[in-house]
Amino acid sequence: MLDLQTFCAGIPVKSTLDNQSTIQYLALIHQLVMKARSTLRDIDPQNDLTFLRVRSKKNEIRIAPGERRLPLIQNPST
Repeated sequence: MLDLQTFCAGIPVKSTLDNQSTIQYLALIHQLVMKARSTLRDIDPQNDLTFLRVRSKKNEIRIAPGERRLPLIQNPST
């Protein structure tokens, strides 16, 4: 299981990955959250993203965007 806790600026507070992998995941997660938020607002300008969950065969990513972005990446079978 990977645990990432960050501030909005993308500065990692806690991670179980090495620094380079943590920065890479955070950059990609940030892009995903911005695109999801933009898509929601295109559909309904009064709406906002409160939680995002993406699941694949290997991993599950759960993100609670806000003042502190809290992504959690884990193996869904655990």
